Amino acid sequence: MTARLRRCFLCAAIFAGAPVAAAADADYFAVRALFWQRLYAGGGETLYCGARFTGPARRFQMEHVFAMAWAARALDCGGRKACREKSARFRRVAGDLHNLYPALAEVNQARAAMAFGMVPGERRILFRRCDFEVDAKARIVEPRLAARGKIARAVFYTASRYGFPIFPRHLRVLQQWNRRHPPDAEERRRNNLIAQLQGARNPFIDDPSLAGSLQRRLQ
Repeated sequence: MTARLRRCFLCAAIFAGAPVAAAADADYFAVRALFWQRLYAGGGETLYCGARFTGPARRFQMEHVFAMAWAARALDCGGRKACREKSARFRRVAGDLHNLYPALAEVNQARAAMAFGMVPGERRILFRRCDFEVDAKARIVEPRLAARGKIARAVFYTASRYGFPIFPRHLRVLQQWNRRHPPDAEERRRNNLIAQLQGARNPFIDDPSLAGSLQRRLQ
């Protein structure tokens, strides 16, 4: 089945209200309508900045919290285009709603595939009205407090579900964020709705203490 046919099939299922159920060929392009029209049907706020939106617009994008560059590296399948063409697992990761959050386009682009962590000082050079700090030299970004637990649990889910590693230093920071910032009502709403749409839950939202076992499994 070609990529175009896959997308047509999945979009038809989405508009019919059927769950994509972690379909083997689900991908980023196929779930865009599902993301904006079902998961965020009433609007919401972006992950990194808390910017409000009422629907899809050019300034908003779907952000992969577990960067797709990390997935491509772990799968050793080449660049993103090559990975989309030859790796079903890469396509599943790209279209997994648990790893997708709304983000301002310029913040998404600035983050790129940098790791999450703590940036010394207050480096809001690019985004003065958004608590999102970038250390390009160290390749680390520091998000606002309200996003940290959500980021940690999205990374834990993606790494554990698809068998990807998390580097020890990164894992320690994310485990700390997971403990300090437990799931809120919006994160639980997302998890419940994604379970209906996709057929899978993020167990780290249901029970954040599960992250304690990741030290041994994901290195």
